[in-house]
Order: sequence, then structure tokens, then C-alpha cells
Amino acid sequence: MLYNYLKIALRNLLKYKGYSAINMLGLAVGIACCLVIMLFVAGELGHDHFWANGERIYRMALLRKYPDRQTGYAIIPPSYAASVKKDFPEVEEAVRLSKFNPGGTIQVKWEDRVFEEKDFYGADSTFFKVFQVPMVKGDAATCLQQPKSLVMTESTARRYFGSAEAAVGKTVTLLGNQPEPMNVTAVCADLPENVHFNFDLLATTAGVRFWEQTNHINFAACTYLLLRPGADWKALEAKLPGLVERYAAGEVQRSFGVDYDQYVKAGNGWHYFLQPLRDIYLHSKLEAELKPTGSMTLVTIFSVIAAFILLIACINFVNLATARSAERAREVGIRKALGSERLQLAGQFLTEAVVLSLLSAVLAVGLVALLLPVFNTIADKQITLRDFFTGWGMAALPVFAIGVGLLAGSYPAGVLSGFRPVEVLKGKFSSTGRGLQLRNGLVVFQFAISVILMISTLIVLSQLNFIFEKQLGFDKEHVVNLQNTFALGPKTEAFKQELEKIPGVEGVGGASETPGGQQYFGVSFKVPGSAETVTGRGLIVDDRFVGAMRMELLTGRSFSKDFNDSLSVVLNEKAARDLGLTDPERALGQRITMTGSFFDPEDRDVEFTVAGVVRDFHFQSLHEPIVPLFMLYHQVSQRRDGALAVRVQPAHFQSFIQAASAKWKELMPDQPFRYTFLDADLAALYNDEQRAKRLFVLFAGLAIFIACIGLLGLAAYLTRQRTKEIGIRKVLGASVSGITGLLAKDFLKLVVVAILIASPIAYWAMNRWLADFAYRIEIQWWVFAVAGAAAVTVAFLTVGFESVRAALANPVKSLRTE
Repeated sequence: MLYNYLKIALRNLLKYKGYSAINMLGLAVGIACCLVIMLFVAGELGHDHFWANGERIYRMALLRKYPDRQTGYAIIPPSYAASVKKDFPEVEEAVRLSKFNPGGTIQVKWEDRVFEEKDFYGADSTFFKVFQVPMVKGDAATCLQQPKSLVMTESTARRYFGSAEAAVGKTVTLLGNQPEPMNVTAVCADLPENVHFNFDLLATTAGVRFWEQTNHINFAACTYLLLRPGADWKALEAKLPGLVERYAAGEVQRSFGVDYDQYVKAGNGWHYFLQPLRDIYLHSKLEAELKPTGSMTLVTIFSVIAAFILLIACINFVNLATARSAERAREVGIRKALGSERLQLAGQFLTEAVVLSLLSAVLAVGLVALLLPVFNTIADKQITLRDFFTGWGMAALPVFAIGVGLLAGSYPAGVLSGFRPVEVLKGKFSSTGRGLQLRNGLVVFQFAISVILMISTLIVLSQLNFIFEKQLGFDKEHVVNLQNTFALGPKTEAFKQELEKIPGVEGVGGASETPGGQQYFGVSFKVPGSAETVTGRGLIVDDRFVGAMRMELLTGRSFSKDFNDSLSVVLNEKAARDLGLTDPERALGQRITMTGSFFDPEDRDVEFTVAGVVRDFHFQSLHEPIVPLFMLYHQVSQRRDGALAVRVQPAHFQSFIQAASAKWKELMPDQPFRYTFLDADLAALYNDEQRAKRLFVLFAGLAIFIACIGLLGLAAYLTRQRTKEIGIRKVLGASVSGITGLLAKDFLKLVVVAILIASPIAYWAMNRWLADFAYRIEIQWWVFAVAGAAAVTVAFLTVGFESVRAALANPVKSLRTE
């Protein structure tokens, strides 16, 4: 019986080649999109499943509360690791992990070679107890116990020494102001890409004064807890507020000069919470993450898109199969007259659907091979067909294809097998109104999904255009960022002077960080005599930085060598307002106190004088509101400029890079010359949004393509049913445009209904997406008009092609055929 079903199914597919081709192409594209997205989703959901004890590891994170805002941080004060382990028996082990120079690099020298390392981390000696990384050589229990110990991954050891075995026992040097030797004590296996941090080198925190100081209020490191088996992490989390009161209260009094309860009543505070390790990548959106995180929202959105695209392809099958019901009615009538039962006929039609789906799945694998490079470029992933063939893909594909075939074929099989043989054989069969309503409803659903994707794409594009065109409060154009310039040390000033001599250079400014970077440190100020402390971000700059970035000074001046500015501060408007200095002119000369100054070895308060106030500028992404910013100045011998911002005339970019590189090599022959462009650095803050935009464009295009394939096939069959009507109308004088409009208008009505349904859904969904931005567009009416017009145009062109062909046909031939 099954053999007979298969044979007849193949005959029918070959007999109706156009119908089979349309359905197969639509299903193949739908399945291919679904497979690509499933590979993406599987990779995203698989993050941090590498760790053996992953279900028992939690990260202790922080929601820092300020009087007018709150910010989440992945890093917390370093002393809590020991405090949590000491106070809570359910904590088996704790480890602190910190990335050196986030966003930049660390130079490591071995013999006469210098290596530039992006993924250089520091960790406690307990690291390998919490994170069980396989060791290639060395002892995991002791490799980080001694000061100046260093662990390399296997691939890094090969880069340096040729083999992992040769690495252990070697001494390498960290370059910087003060070169520091490090002893390689072990080599571990490389970490996979799908973990939320990746290191190439791991240095010990043992013997480092900063890590051994007591600090429960200034955050500095990620802290991970390994809980004992069976421990309730929610119950542990509930105990954390008591930990803050126990350890932070005294430090608040010493650092901020106010009572802890008073400090909290003013709206300040630390709320600690636990994050399951395997939730961090997709669910954490905190500052100072060790590595860019993913988005569960994006995973959900594209999972839904995959389901909808596949559903659109299945709808094509249903529409075409039910539209062809009149052609197969006589076949069903004869089969039933000869004794076939309804269940047997349904089995035959389902077999045809499954065979078509299986053939489409084979074609889909080829399409996946073509689509993956495009998808990887857009999504910044490294998914390969090997991931599909070596994983669940090969086993799941046939099951998936059969499921799609059953889903798409179940309704047509039920309709076709239910025809009454007497009526069919007497020629009384006609398509039911119910079947027409279903087809119309399915067409509306297809185009509603397509219109939602088009509207979403347009809104994402509009928001990104708003971001890139918004005035940031400084001039981001034509600025070259020279990286790792802190290594220059006392040579910094000489290098700046050499840069200023290069033709085309309009300004050179040094700072601990440039706009868009991650190295803005936390700092707190208050007006003497006031109990209100303002916490914001700190930035160390030189006397040229404000001018080089073309920031607008509202009052006062920037730093200058003509003054003793070591204890001067320049505020942004937000900092001045929060300090109660609402009139910028009156802020000049105001003394304000830095509480718990990191400039003072004994953590004492230091008094500064306001030298100027600059207009608020966006030094973070537009996801974040502008917060108080305090720009501080250090003398040349003390300052560490993490980057130099050089404004260069566009015509001189190439010659400037060559000249600057040559000057760098003269001063720092062992250090690589690195640079970026400020506008590109700022654009990188929105990589997730740009990826989402490109993916929306891709999948919206594919959804519309699949819907149009089905619409073309449906229009062809319905037009064929009206061949006699078209012939009579032409004989009676109907024009080609009139007949085309007559045939197309019913489809266009459905598209208009789809637009009316899709618009409020898209508005609601994209409003939620825009809520993540502190600075955003308002959704405009023209977005819906453009998407609607595009949908109507595409539908008209699709249907119009078949309609014009029918209208141009010879009416004599049409009437004779009928």
C-alpha cells in the first residue's frame, strides 16, 4: 500500500510540474530559513554548557542605586568573594575574575618578540576549582597560588614557544610603564567560543596590593560562587542585603563622610543578586561584561520569524492544494466509486505532501549552504554546515520534513478525501464558500507577517539613522584614536608634540578613555557642608582634550599648563545640576570634595575647584542617559593617557598614519602601533542593532518572496478557472487594464486587510524595542504608509503578471477551449 502511495505521489508531482515546482521552492526556502535560524538559536542557547559544574555556578552581580538613577554592573567590590564564602556555608568556593584593559590590549614580550593580547585576565588561585578547565601541563590546584604566576591556553603557548610542554617554567614580561616579569606555571586547554568569557592568558591576583585591600563599596571584578550540591541559590540571594549592611556601612562612613542609613535614605544603595552561569550570556545586560552578551529577545524574535516563515510556506501548499481541488475532484470520485475509503484517500494525499516536503528538505540543505555565509556575515557568527551534519541536524531533518509535510497536507487531504462521488461524477462539484474564506484568511495571514517584518525593518533603520545623525555634544568626525598610549609614560608629552607637527593635524588630546569606551571610573563628589553625595563617572584628561574633541564650554575654561590644575575639575551640565550648581556661572571657583579619593593612599577626601562646565555630551551609547561626569587633570609625569584623540583633516589621513607610526616606532620600538577611528568606535556600540537590522531585511525579503510565490501560483489557478469569463468579457469589449484590475482587486483587498491587521501589532512590538533606548525616535505614520505601499505594489506586480497574461489571451481560443 505504501509503495502504491509513493508511486502515485511521484506520478502526480511529475504530471503537475508547475504546481510541484512552486510548492517545492516555497517549502525549500521556508525550511532553509528555519534550519539556519535553528542553528543560530541552538548556538545561542548552548552558551556556558561547557562547564562541568555549570548548574552550581552563579555570578554575584550588582544593581547600584543613585538618587536619580540605577545601573547594573557585572563587576562588584573585590572583598565580597571572601566575605560570602566566610559567612555562608552553602558557598563551596568563590573566585574573582577581571579582564585587563577592557577594549584594549596588553603587550607581552618573550625574548625579542612582542605579542599583543586582547584576552588577558586576572583571577584568584581558586579559579580552576570553580571552572574546571582541562589542564595540558601543570597543576590546576597550585598554578595560581604564587605571586606573578601566569597560565596560558594551549594555542597561546604554541604561539609563544612552539608547544605547550615548552611553555611551563618560562618567564615572559608584561610591557608598560613598569615592565613586569610573569612565570608561566601551567597550560590549560583552549576555551570554546560559546562561553561568556575567553582568556588566552590568566594571571594570578596573589601578591597584588589592590586585590588584597578591604573594599566593599568600589566595584572592580566579576565574582563567581560555586554552591554546594543541593544549595538553594534563591535563599542565598535573599541573605545578601544583610551582607551589605554588615560590611559596607562602615566603609560608607569612612569614604563618604555620612551615616550609612542617611546615605541609603538619600536614594543610594547596593542591591546584590545572583545570576545562574548559563543565563548570563542571553539574559544579562549589565555594564562591564567580560564579553559582549547575546539577546534572548533576539533569539525569541528570530525563533518566531522562523516559525512564521515556515508557516507561510505551508500556507502556500494549503492554498494551492485547495485551489486545485476541482481538478482532482473527478479522480477522487472515481476512486471512491471503485471502493477506496476516505482514510485511504487521505493517506494518498498526505503521502504526496510528505514526499514533496522531503524533496524540499533535500533542496533546503543546498540552500542552507548558500545562505550560511550571508547569515554569518550579517550575524557575525561562525556557523558551518558541519554543525548541522555532526549534531542533531541529520537525525532531525527527516522527522522535521515529515512533520512539515503532515502539517501542510492535513487540511487539503481532509478536504479532497471528503468529496461525494455522486455529485463529482455528475459534474455538480463546485468550490465551497468555506474553502474560499480559508484561502483568503491564509493570504491575509501571510501578508500580515510580511508587513510586520517590513514595518519593523523600517523602524530599526530609522532608529539607527537617528543614532548616527544625533548631535553628541562633540565632533566625532575625522578623529583618530591612538590606542595603548599609557605605555608611553613620561614620553607622552614628547609624542604629542611630534604629532602636532604632522601636516593636517588640527588638535591632539589625551585622556584615560575616549567617548564610547569602557574605562570611565566611578567617582563621588559633594559640596562641602552638604549631606548629598553625587556619584558619576570620572575621566582623566590633559589640557588639550576638550579642545581637540570640540566640546562646548558653557563657562570657565578647560585645563591649562598656565595654572596649577592638579586639583581642578571640569564638570558636565548634569554633574553641576546634581551638585546644586544650577547656574554655570556661579559654579566657577566652587570647591567640591571628592569622597574617598583614589588619589590619596589613605583614601581621604580631597578638595577640588571647579574650573569650567561643558555642555552635556554623550560619552556612552544612546541606550544610556547622560550621567554626571567629572573631568580631572594630572600633571604630565603622573598622567596615564589610555588613548590620544587626534583630529586630522580628511585629505591627510593616510600621510598622518604613516608619519605617526614612524614617530611611535622611534619612541616605542617594542610596542605595536594601533589606531581606530572615533566614528567607527561609536558605531560599534550599536552592533547588535545593526545586526538586527540586516537580519530583519534578509528575513522580511524571504518572507515576502515565499508569500509571492504562493500568490503567483494561486493567481494562476484562479485565473485559469475564469478563462471562459475573461473570453466573454473581451468579446464584449473589455480592455486589458479593466480585466487586469478585475482579477487583481480581490487579492489587493486581502493585502489591505493584512496591512490593517499588521500595523497595530508592529507598532506595539517596536515600541517595546525602542523602550531600551534612552534617546529614541517617535514612530511616524509614514513608516506604515511605506510598508503598506510596498506590500500592495509587490502583490499587484505578482498577481498582475498572471492577470495581464490572461487578459492578453485570444478570446476565441479561450471560448473554444471551454
